[in-house]
Amino acid sequence: MTATSMRTDRAGDLRAGDVDRAVALCGWVAGRRDHGGVVFLDLRDAGGVVQVVVDPDAATGLDAHTIRAEYVLRVEGTVRHRPEGSTNPDLATGAVEVAARTVELLNRAEPPPIPIGERVEADEVLRLRYRYLDLRSERLQRNLRLRARVNHALRASLDEQGFVEVETPMLIASTPEGARDFVVPSRRHPGSFYALPQSPQLLKQLLMVGGIDRYYQIARCLRDEDLRADRQFEFMQLDAEMSFADGDDVMAVIGDAVRAAVVAATGREAPPIGRLTWQEARDRFGTDKPDLRVLLEIVDVHEVLAATAFRAFQAEAVRGLCVPGGAELGRGRLDALIERAKGLGAAGLVWMRVRDGAELDSPVARHLTDDERLGIIDAFGAQPGDLLLLVAGALGTVASVLGALRVEVAHPVDPPDLALAWLVDFPLFEGLDDDGHPIAAHHPFTAPHPADRDLLEHATGADLLAVRSRSYDLVLNGWEMGSGSVRIHDPDLQARVLAVLGIDESRARERFGFLLDAFGYGAPPHAGFAVGIDRLVAILAGEDNIREVIAFPKTQSGTDPLTGAPSGIDARQLRDLGLSVIRRT
Repeated sequence: MTATSMRTDRAGDLRAGDVDRAVALCGWVAGRRDHGGVVFLDLRDAGGVVQVVVDPDAATGLDAHTIRAEYVLRVEGTVRHRPEGSTNPDLATGAVEVAARTVELLNRAEPPPIPIGERVEADEVLRLRYRYLDLRSERLQRNLRLRARVNHALRASLDEQGFVEVETPMLIASTPEGARDFVVPSRRHPGSFYALPQSPQLLKQLLMVGGIDRYYQIARCLRDEDLRADRQFEFMQLDAEMSFADGDDVMAVIGDAVRAAVVAATGREAPPIGRLTWQEARDRFGTDKPDLRVLLEIVDVHEVLAATAFRAFQAEAVRGLCVPGGAELGRGRLDALIERAKGLGAAGLVWMRVRDGAELDSPVARHLTDDERLGIIDAFGAQPGDLLLLVAGALGTVASVLGALRVEVAHPVDPPDLALAWLVDFPLFEGLDDDGHPIAAHHPFTAPHPADRDLLEHATGADLLAVRSRSYDLVLNGWEMGSGSVRIHDPDLQARVLAVLGIDESRARERFGFLLDAFGYGAPPHAGFAVGIDRLVAILAGEDNIREVIAFPKTQSGTDPLTGAPSGIDARQLRDLGLSVIRRT
């Protein structure tokens, strides 16, 4: 129901079936056109826009010629068909208009400092400074309503699967989550600080110890990290945890919830969710968050070139891409790809055009033997007219460079426009610190792969980097939607992992002793996941930046032009908190 004491309908909801009905509407003036006395108003509200016709002979109670953009009006009138030839197919209400009987001015408005509902893009800082005006645009109205549908679908799916929504606190102790905390000084305990949660990770594990069995919440999380298109200081995630469950159970539950959100957002059947190992994704797509709408795959030609005399290909890895029909690219575009590869960390990039007769047109062709040229063409399964792009160097660099290039050189993606996949068997550790201890890739409570337990027990140093974890990520269109894992519930295994990480018992108790204590009272096997709602909604809304699906986001530099945050606080507040500000020079 949208009717209130002031209106019978929303302006954007009127259709041909409402013709001859008397209505009362409220909204903002999105446009005004004066046609020789008759004034046409575009009245906008949360439902959309409808045309209102104000005849000077009608007793409207207000001179329509004085009405300006963004004035707030109440209109009473009758819905009628638009005259033949004047319908607007681009407008949901384009077949009808409202003949005004009375027009009441509810409030005047200053000329807006940014365009509203126009195709002209305002400066981002200006948009955020006047976000309350930006929110009136059809784009943000649509995105925020889509976000609400997604949240509802996620909640409904987990409710139906027996989960209980539990809110966890915003003021907690600082815990090792991998990013910088936002901290809050305590007035009651001078010199002590709360941390704002980077995630509810430890708290939801305590809920499993507490017998909640199946928990979820749409949780607000905060991390003091550099901002980018898919990252804000504060973000929302669907956070879930299950007892007596493994990773397959969690992936099934979360998969159902995300697919329900896709249906709610698009009205179309959700795509199936594939599955890849981390190693397979790196080998085939060069990244652990591949855009599977792009069909190009990386090809390993190191073996073909194992005995090559060409120095540039005498490297740890030689891999490449085959771009169908790409031989038509001009030299300027090829030079740009070379510079792009260098910018991504490669020493260079070799291009080869495949010609008729299994010939290669390339600046380096003369440095290769006939067998090497034929071997390259065969390895790629290349056809005349195709373009080959080869990168040589360290394996990690080659993979990441080609992973980026495969998306940039691919043809525009055809439907299906959504590609979901689970990635599994991630490394448990992502590298070594200065003391030679491995660094946890996820968090120190992630369970190792059962097949690698012996390696965890006996390996040291870099050999530990081969240990796989029982973690899993959900990837959509090249964006990481979230990650999760089976947790360690065995105290002995937890102690071993902490020892490998270089965290001794006293330090472990200092940082998360409350969790270890809880595990001593009977922790069930449990696993969980968290879905990044901002990212999910951005993709479903067709946006490239999560700021466009957040009501009040920060700028790229982390400021809020609307409220002026971050800002200083007065001397009295500092005194009450026992703080002083030291200016960095």
